[in-house]
Amino acid sequence: MSATPTASSQQVLEQADVRVELGPDAGLEERISLRAQPVKLALVRLAVAIGLLVAWQVVAGRLVDKFWVSQPSEIWERLVEWTRPGKSGHLLSGYLFHHMWITIQETIYGFLVGASSGMLLGFVLGRYLTLAKVVEPFILAVYSLPRLALAPLFILWFGIGLQMKVVLAAVIVFFMVFWNTYAGVKDVDADLVDVVRVMGARPRQVLLKVILPSAMTWVFVGLKVSIPYALVGAVVGEIVASNRGLGYIIQFSAGQFDTAGVFAALFVLMILATLLNEGLDRAERHVLRWKTAGKA
Repeated sequence: MSATPTASSQQVLEQADVRVELGPDAGLEERISLRAQPVKLALVRLAVAIGLLVAWQVVAGRLVDKFWVSQPSEIWERLVEWTRPGKSGHLLSGYLFHHMWITIQETIYGFLVGASSGMLLGFVLGRYLTLAKVVEPFILAVYSLPRLALAPLFILWFGIGLQMKVVLAAVIVFFMVFWNTYAGVKDVDADLVDVVRVMGARPRQVLLKVILPSAMTWVFVGLKVSIPYALVGAVVGEIVASNRGLGYIIQFSAGQFDTAGVFAALFVLMILATLLNEGLDRAERHVLRWKTAGKA
C-alpha cells in the first residue's frame, strides 16, 4: 500500500493546519464578536422601536381614530410644550419637570421606607422561626388586602400631600421585599452555618459572612420586582387625590380628553421606571460582585 496521503486526507490535514494556525486569531475574533453583541442588540432594539413608532404614526388617523390612540408626533409636541422653561426661565422649571420631581420624591421615599422595613422584618423573622410562626398569620391577613384599596384610608390619615403617596408606595414595596428576604434567610444552608460555627465564628460573623451574602440574591429579586410598584403606588395616589405629580397630569389630561397628554405622561413614567431599574441593576452588580469575581 502506498504511504502517500490521498487527496481527501491531504485536504483534512491542510484544514487541520489552518485551524491550528488560526487558533489565536479565532479567539480574538470571538472576543470581538462578544463585545459587539451588546451594540448589535441595541441596534436591533432601536430598529424595532422605530418600526413600531412609524407603524403607529401611519395607522393613527387612517385605520384608528386619533382620539383613541393619538400619534407619536403629537405626543412629542406635547412633551416639548411641557418641557419649556417656566416663569423663572430655568430649564428644569418647566411644567413636566415640576410634576415629575414630585413623583420621583414620592417613589424614592416610599421605596426606601418600604424596602428597609421589609428587609429588617424579613431578617428578624427568618432568623427567629418561633416568632415567625406567631406573627406570620397576621402578616398574611394584612397582605391579603388590596393595597390600593387602602388609599382612601391613608387620605383620611395623612391628607392628600406627599405623605399619603409615600405611605401607599411603602406599603406596596414592604410586602414584596419582606417575603423575598424572609424566604432568602430561611433558605440559608444550615450545614454551612453549623460548619462556620464549629470553626469558631461568632454570631455577628455568621450573620455578616454567611447569612447576609446568601440572602442578598433573594433580597435584590424583591427590590427589583418592587421598585416599579413603588412608582405605581405613587402615581395611583396622585390619581386618587392630588394636584401635583405625573398621576395628576394623567388624570387632568384624561379629563380634558387630551389623549396625547395621557400618552406623554405614560411615556415619561416608562422612562423613569427603566432608569430606576437600571440603577438597581448597577447596585446589585456592585454589591454582589463577589459572585462573579472568579468567573472572569
